[in-house]
Amino acid sequence: MSLYRKNIFFTLAFIVPLGFYSKFYSGPFARYVNIYLGGVFYVIFWALLVALIFPRFRVVYNVISVFSITCALEFLQLWHPLFLGKIRSVFIGRALIGTTFSFLDIVHYTAGSFIVYVFLCRLQRKHSIKI
Repeated sequence: MSLYRKNIFFTLAFIVPLGFYSKFYSGPFARYVNIYLGGVFYVIFWALLVALIFPRFRVVYNVISVFSITCALEFLQLWHPLFLGKIRSVFIGRALIGTTFSFLDIVHYTAGSFIVYVFLCRLQRKHSIKI
């Protein structure tokens, strides 16, 4: 495994527990952290996973793809067919596809996209990843 991929792997190992912790946090600003901050970690997680699997995929396309799919999932929350209800009935389903639409989630997905874009660009530059 290349050093670039190892860096992504260790960043994922940090982001995953942080993302789950945001769902159970009970300190100051708990409502904000529980509802919105997890969206930042969600986008970061998926973009890092794509970069881990496809290290030569252009960062901009990675981030735009992850952001677009995440926004599509957000809008999917406006639709409540039976099969999505079954997925949402368990924690991991709620964590992956959400339960209620909020435009503020999209704002946080944008923030996560910006953060992971800057991170991955710097990481690629540091490791001289040629695309």
